[in-house]
Amino acid sequence: MSKDAQTARRTASGRADRDRAGARSGGTKPRVRHRQTAVAINVTSVLLCVLVLGVIGLVWNRGGIVDDYDGKAEGPLTIVEVSEGTSLTDLSNQLVESGVVKSSRAFIQAANENSHSSELQPGFYRLHQRMKAAETVEALLNVENQVGTVDIPTGVRFADTRIVSSSDVRKGIFSLISEATCVEDNDCVSKADLERAAGEADLAALGVPEWARDAVAARGNDPRRLEGLITPGIHHLDPQQTPEQMLAKLVKESVKNYEDTGLMASADMVGLSPYELITAASLIQMESPDGDFDKVARVILNRLDEPMQLQFDSTVNYDLPDQEIATTDEDRARKTAWNTYAKEGLPETPIASPSIEAIRAMENPADGTWLYFVTVDKEGNTVFSTTFEEHEAAIDESRSNGVLDSNR
Repeated sequence: MSKDAQTARRTASGRADRDRAGARSGGTKPRVRHRQTAVAINVTSVLLCVLVLGVIGLVWNRGGIVDDYDGKAEGPLTIVEVSEGTSLTDLSNQLVESGVVKSSRAFIQAANENSHSSELQPGFYRLHQRMKAAETVEALLNVENQVGTVDIPTGVRFADTRIVSSSDVRKGIFSLISEATCVEDNDCVSKADLERAAGEADLAALGVPEWARDAVAARGNDPRRLEGLITPGIHHLDPQQTPEQMLAKLVKESVKNYEDTGLMASADMVGLSPYELITAASLIQMESPDGDFDKVARVILNRLDEPMQLQFDSTVNYDLPDQEIATTDEDRARKTAWNTYAKEGLPETPIASPSIEAIRAMENPADGTWLYFVTVDKEGNTVFSTTFEEHEAAIDESRSNGVLDSNR
């Protein structure tokens, strides 16, 4: 082989070795640069995805991306009811439908983040539309935003009464309802409208039970004809309803409370109608301290069985605008539907709203032969007597303690 041929062969062999080496190392250098760029892009994409997923996970763990109103609530007022035992989900849906909050999820998240949300009370609330969810929770926890909540004390009557000894006015049921229904200033159901509904509306529509309708109807259009048919306690009224609807709700709830005591059967056992038992219970409420309810119940039944007049001062006071424990000879001589000094038997209607405790006392009277009782001191201690002589001695004690002095 010539020298030139040997040189050409070595050159070709070297090129072949380099090609094989290049193939083993991944090819030429430009191909290596393109692969490194692709890998860098892929790594960056993965890191970006991980970051986005992490942010989404963080937001989700905090309640998700919520749709909420921003800024101060300046929308119109609306009324929302929080029912007894309602769930956050149901309430949040109601708030969305009423236009108060923007989303159910926003309200639930805000409620879960408020440590006092479990203290939310049932009732009707005055809220602005388009409120931030957190502000809505705070507004629902503020009792100042409650409307339609009526707290009826024991022994209260429909009409206002003035206490002679102090000149204080005790608000009646009509006044209490009127004040409770004020959504805005001077935007209340009036006493006049409530009185008109009580006196003129259909008795069935007002929720008066059949066992009371004849006695109530006998009072004609007297607004007080529903006396005794509304139980003391806290009641929630929708201020958007009519006076008739409000009164009907109160009467229906109260009648159920009374009947749940076993009123129908108990009245028959003591020889009274259900309406008469409620009437007698109203006398207990007005005449007796709590611990003596069952004894006063026995005095009422004993006197009715004799028969003898009840002669309760509370029945004399009932239709007087000014109230006090004592009564005058002139007052006791007046003939009214309630004055048991001037009429036989029970008053024609209850004289106040009796408590469930007074109802139960009439259903379960104490055993005894008492025919008389009188409060003997200003602490409310009461003496029960079987004979008139015993009773006269107790009256003297009462007078000496200034209990029976009239301030009229």
